[in-house]
Amino acid sequence: MSGTPEGPVHPEPAETHAAEPALTERHLARRTAELRDCRAAFRVAQLAMAVVDEDGVVVVANDSFGALLGTDPAALEEQAAADLVDLASDARTWHAYREVLGGGRSRFRCTRRLKHADGRSLWAEVTVAPVPDSRRVLLSVADISDRRELHARLRHLKMHDPVTRLPNRALFFERLSAALEAAAQGAAPDAPPSYGSHQSYESYGHGRTGRIGLCYLDLDGFKAVNDTLGHRVGDRLLAAVATRLTECADSDGYTRNGGHLVARLGGDEFAILVEDSTGTEQLADLARSVLDALQLPFDLGGQRLSVSASIGVVERVGLGTTATALMQAADTTLYWAKADGKARWTLFDPERNAHRMTRQSLSSTLRPAVERGEFALEYQPLVDLSDGAVRGVEALVRWNHPQFGSLAPNRFIGIAEEDGSIVELGRWVLNTACRQARQWQKDHPRERPIFVSVNVAVRQVWDSDLVADVAGILAETGLAPHLLQLELTESAVMGSNGRPLQALQALSDMGVRIAIDDFGTGYSNLAYLSRLPVSVLKLDGSFVRGFQDEEHANPADELIVEALVHLAHRLGLTVTAECVETAGQASRLRRIGCDTGQGWLYSRAVTPDRIAELIGTEPLPV
Repeated sequence: MSGTPEGPVHPEPAETHAAEPALTERHLARRTAELRDCRAAFRVAQLAMAVVDEDGVVVVANDSFGALLGTDPAALEEQAAADLVDLASDARTWHAYREVLGGGRSRFRCTRRLKHADGRSLWAEVTVAPVPDSRRVLLSVADISDRRELHARLRHLKMHDPVTRLPNRALFFERLSAALEAAAQGAAPDAPPSYGSHQSYESYGHGRTGRIGLCYLDLDGFKAVNDTLGHRVGDRLLAAVATRLTECADSDGYTRNGGHLVARLGGDEFAILVEDSTGTEQLADLARSVLDALQLPFDLGGQRLSVSASIGVVERVGLGTTATALMQAADTTLYWAKADGKARWTLFDPERNAHRMTRQSLSSTLRPAVERGEFALEYQPLVDLSDGAVRGVEALVRWNHPQFGSLAPNRFIGIAEEDGSIVELGRWVLNTACRQARQWQKDHPRERPIFVSVNVAVRQVWDSDLVADVAGILAETGLAPHLLQLELTESAVMGSNGRPLQALQALSDMGVRIAIDDFGTGYSNLAYLSRLPVSVLKLDGSFVRGFQDEEHANPADELIVEALVHLAHRLGLTVTAECVETAGQASRLRRIGCDTGQGWLYSRAVTPDRIAELIGTEPLPV
């Protein structure tokens, strides 16, 4: 028998204990080498980095950080990181930075303009993130100056007309919207002058008047130049006209009190926008100067041409004015100038197409008319195109004027927006519509409740707390938020930022539906649309009118509507078509995927009792 014991042989405890020191030494050596490699990689990394302690003080910075700021990286130690990369210049960034330092936030990123030791400026993207298993954070800074410069060049090309080098329509409306926003707030825009602006940085932010001026012009007989001399000569003429317009606008005395912008809007149409204008006389002087300058002959490569222009002049307070309203007024006034004989300027006159006494009477009696109960609401059904069911109604206000009879909204809403009475009137409409929608719901408890859609003017957002008004009315009437839809015009929504956008977001978060009315008639920024709290697009009736019978249909209208419907659905929005008048239109709209229809095919605007009759009855024809 062997003396070896049966079963597995286990090492003696003494052997295990003897191996541990060797393993630990190898582990420590490997960790030491790894740390040394990490420090070396940190030091030679191309990305500028610094380790910052919980107090915001730089512990160590790498060579790239020193090179970025033009200093020895060792000299950056013990300095406040926020001072090195300008993190304390605004409260929002400073708060986010302190949250990361305190462990309350995982990371944050911002863009900052930094100063190199040699005096030059650079744009940097700053990232702050916690170091794992440590109370320290890693600050990394990437130089993005070249990227910013490229973006600026691309934006310049995108926003300028290649023929005249002037700002184009897109930049003009961007600047106009910003100017109206600033005028409404009574303060200068946050950003410096845009590309194409002739406003000096020294005067920026001073001399605010809250007024907006616009000279809108086109050349008389320009088409004849293109037809007889060719487009090359026509382009030279446009460029020469642009130069003279710029010289006129730059002349001291016309636009020195505020910023201005000369733009080519397309074809032979130009515009001169004057921010913080001082009154109609200033714009009249500018228009006369432009006419005088354009009457001088142009020498275009040996060809002498004479040209004249017609100019529409609009000048008004920015508060309560929209870009669409301003351009409509300018376009109307330009038409007057041409109709009056061309080669002249004409000042916008809001009374020219309406009897002066009628308008004055409406204006003077509008406010007390709300208190006297002279207004009433009618409702037009919004019909599901798939099954003909009434899903909602749009509330339309009527003024039962004791002298002029029943007035449609287009007779008095503009006046209400101008004098501010739209706030009180809008609040009444909202309250009445919500109360009526809740009553329908109570009267038909077994039927699917219908929503009510109410038009809202931008001035209601600026001059009142619309969010509080809506919340109070919903609480008072008991109507669920999802059964209320607020409609704003495309120009109002697309230009929204600041307070209006915050209000729309708060309403959407509350559950209220937001719809863009008359979509497709303004200056749509489709990229901006995806970032707005909008749930419904209402296509303007001009598209639907092109949906006649198959023989006389306009294929372009159907393609446009189909594209808009497809885009809206991809963005999670529903689409309502306005002015549906025939079964053929409804059929084609349904075929391309439109969700809801509204128009005389289903019903005109009717009284509340007629809507009550439609609830729960047979579907309307689709």
